[in-house]
Amino acid sequence: MVALAGITSSALAASPYGVWERPSTGTKVKFYECAGKLCAKIVGVKDPAKKKTVGTVIMGGAKKVAENKWEGDLLNTENGNVYSGYVTLSGAGLKLQGCALGGLVCSGETWKPAN
Repeated sequence: MVALAGITSSALAASPYGVWERPSTGTKVKFYECAGKLCAKIVGVKDPAKKKTVGTVIMGGAKKVAENKWEGDLLNTENGNVYSGYVTLSGAGLKLQGCALGGLVCSGETWKPAN
């Protein structure tokens, strides 16, 4: 147990699987394998008004396109729109990027492992 004390959360994040926290909202999302692809669903929210979103699948089967990178559709629960997007795992965390207009307009943020 003592040997684990010096390991940072980014070092533990060698896989996209597990629960990650969206920094802008505190929403917790579980990333898991589904039929050999990457899926994600909301498992916790800070805002009680958004409690109805718990259990919502926000990514239903992203395929691996490169080392530590998956491509698939992402649901934005704030506006109900679905965007084509990418999930990329790096030492900084798990970056989610959604794009519209054929990839002309993209937005993303990096999530950290949830505590």
